[in-house]
Amino acid sequence: MKQYTVTGMSCAACSARVEKAVSHVAGVESCSVSLLTNSMGVEGDVKDADIIAAVEQAGYGAEVKGAASGENQGGKSGSMAGEEMLKDRETPVLKRRLIASVCFLVPLMYLSMGHMMWGWPVPEVLKENHVAMGLIQLLLTGGVMIINQKFFISGFQSLWHRAPNMDTLVALGAGASFGYSVYALFAMTDAQMRMDMDGVMAFMHEFYFESAAMILTLITVGKMLEARSKGKTTDALKSLMRLAPKKAVILKNGEEQEVSIEQVKKGDLFVVRPGENIPVDGIVVDGSSAVNEAALTGESIPVDKEAGDHVSAATLNQSGFLKCEALRVGEDTTLSQIIQMVSDAAATKAPIAKVADRVSGVFVPIVIGIAAMTIAVWLLAGASVGFALARGISVLVISCPCALGLATPVAIMVGNGMGAKNGIMFKTAVSLEETGKVEIVALDKTGTITSGEPKVTDLLPVEGITEEMLLSYAYALERKSEHPLAAAVIREAEERHLPGREAESFQAVPGNGLTAVVDGKKLRGGNLAFIRQEAEVSEERKRQAERLASDGKTPLFFSLQASGGEQELLGIIAVADVIKEDSPRAIRELQNMGIHVVMLTGDNERTANAIGAQAGVDDVIAGVLPDGKQKVVENLKQKGKVAMVGDGINDAPALTSADMGIAIGAGTDIAIDAADVVLMKSRLSDVPAAIRLSRATLRNIHENLFWAFFYNLIGIPLAAGVWYPLLGWKLNPMFGAAAMSLSSFCVVTNALRLNWFHMNDTVKDKKRKYQKAKQKVEEKVKENVKEKIVSNKL
Repeated sequence: MKQYTVTGMSCAACSARVEKAVSHVAGVESCSVSLLTNSMGVEGDVKDADIIAAVEQAGYGAEVKGAASGENQGGKSGSMAGEEMLKDRETPVLKRRLIASVCFLVPLMYLSMGHMMWGWPVPEVLKENHVAMGLIQLLLTGGVMIINQKFFISGFQSLWHRAPNMDTLVALGAGASFGYSVYALFAMTDAQMRMDMDGVMAFMHEFYFESAAMILTLITVGKMLEARSKGKTTDALKSLMRLAPKKAVILKNGEEQEVSIEQVKKGDLFVVRPGENIPVDGIVVDGSSAVNEAALTGESIPVDKEAGDHVSAATLNQSGFLKCEALRVGEDTTLSQIIQMVSDAAATKAPIAKVADRVSGVFVPIVIGIAAMTIAVWLLAGASVGFALARGISVLVISCPCALGLATPVAIMVGNGMGAKNGIMFKTAVSLEETGKVEIVALDKTGTITSGEPKVTDLLPVEGITEEMLLSYAYALERKSEHPLAAAVIREAEERHLPGREAESFQAVPGNGLTAVVDGKKLRGGNLAFIRQEAEVSEERKRQAERLASDGKTPLFFSLQASGGEQELLGIIAVADVIKEDSPRAIRELQNMGIHVVMLTGDNERTANAIGAQAGVDDVIAGVLPDGKQKVVENLKQKGKVAMVGDGINDAPALTSADMGIAIGAGTDIAIDAADVVLMKSRLSDVPAAIRLSRATLRNIHENLFWAFFYNLIGIPLAAGVWYPLLGWKLNPMFGAAAMSLSSFCVVTNALRLNWFHMNDTVKDKKRKYQKAKQKVEEKVKENVKEKIVSNKL
């Protein structure tokens, strides 16, 4: 996706206009414009010049994102330039405009309302000189209009391009108030020339100078509040950018040299002292330390690193001295990829935003039409020109397309930022919205439910043999092997600091076991059938092995040559790919949210069922070959929206095929690329957390859209004077402007509430209505569904 910065947009009607113009350019496959970040994402084979030309023809400005910052930042790093682009430049400008406007507005309000309504004193020269007071009001209002000329320039330019926006409404409202007031002022001078003092007083009450000035000032207040709130929605992205290190210490010819981060190249050796941030992604060559990776994963517990371990940019070296080799630099680092994910998500649109976009595209013209119709109806009903005009102006200034345009993107930005802070990366706005709608979660077993590394779970020596002795002999035999189960035995022995016995004449018997000579005695290890060839195994030991196997563990038998030459059993070591500590809890949370949980594995049915029972899943589908996972997911999709959770290369097709692919962050790059959501902490408990955050974000969007639609639905009829004949309700244009200003602020503020959402809090978990309805018939179809899935899984 190519990203551009768009200038000149003021409301949702603007973004809809730009999106429509660019979408019509030949070669553009999709276009998404974000009013929140003033950015545009375009996919397709098309020249930048054609895109920019289309935007300019629509009445706005555009440039390739980062182009200006690259020219003007004087060599700043990409992260610094990106942070500069997100800097809130609107608020300071609006603040200055507001202060200047208030300086003119205060004396204007004193004259127009303080003196006229409440009899506040004025200089003697003005007491009976109504024309002079009118002229002063005209000048003061003119000052406010000049200060806020941007509304008029933007509003009438967009009208010229036949794409009226919110600024058009403001310009028409304020302009009409000012224009009618000027007419009343000239009419007053004519009445004074004729010595018609009653006419002079009557026209004095027809002034709307204060309305014109107050409308512009209140809209500026609203714009400033909105800009401040919008600035806060990008805080998460700016925080990520600030994490990027600016300097690195590399080794050149054995000497340390501090350089800017842009000068670090792949393969360079760099050093990191305690208390320093790791500059780029790399691998530890020498040294050991505890590294705090909270910046990337949100996990506060430091991770021990030593030679051979990978380290990531922006993580903190807490204790030891590390020498590392750079593996990924610049935009390839994990941090840069996270920043890109968050940025891309902000530049895309959620499906729910399309409703607001369609409304926003026609909103302003419809409002202008309603305002014109309001004036005409009131004039035909016999109302005065001033009354009819006031109703039309009120309609113009109370209508707010901004609230509609901001309802979705601000919630998406805040929700995505919250996910990033907690190690949950949503790649697009679509993935953030759709994750909360999943009904079925398919979990890969190895590396997702389980740790992916076999571990020793049980040591069962025979009488007269200690656990240490059994493990010591097994260690001597297994450390010659490259089998994954051997690695578990080796790791257990090394953690216990057992001495290594020397094994000679090592031999591997494929599919059975291992043999070697240790301390002059023949040592054997392997499955039951292999050991029984030369050693006697009691019925009790066989039953122990069966119990271990039924629990999903693999029993390894070991025997040693006795003094008489025969083999005697040493004992059994059980090895298993153990379930992650948080897996059962995560699965329970998913089920409590009304989600059906299925485990997919290539294991045999007995082992798979044992693991499934420990994890607490609803269904187990065993014996699934790597290419069969995608077919299983396709079948599951017939029963509901499916999320596939996996971490391996063989999970990539299933992740792509699922409605929502969720990759465990510690998995392969291929799996991460294929997924829609990436869990940086590699914890299964982040799956329900991601679903909670998605649901909370969607709920927030619904609240925002309700407020935006409800506000306009209630406000426009009130402004038009619909209730005046019945209840005597009418709306002063100034109060309409105030309401418009606050509407967008309320929408953005409501979205910011997501910053206080606790995504691991299970208290408010509840099943969705559609899932409750499905439960009534679930039992009837469950067996049929399961049979169909199993029969088609390969």
